[in-house]
Amino acid sequence: MDQTLSPERVRADVAELLDCDPADLAPEDNLLDHGLDSVRIMMLIERWRAAGATAVEFPDLAEQPELGHWTALLTGRDA
Repeated sequence: MDQTLSPERVRADVAELLDCDPADLAPEDNLLDHGLDSVRIMMLIERWRAAGATAVEFPDLAEQPELGHWTALLTGRDA
């Protein structure tokens, strides 16, 4: 958990890689269904590690690819 990442930043970063509006992503959405793949997940992990979320690992995100889960994991807050 890292406080440098906000729920808004997590949502915006995911939306950017999916080329969609952040408002189109609901917390319960499966991001794989939106077209997110393992390469993009790794890109997000690298971006978030650079922002200070050093504890995030690929399995943490890939096993439960919902925006709400990722947001809670990364920020300690709801999406």
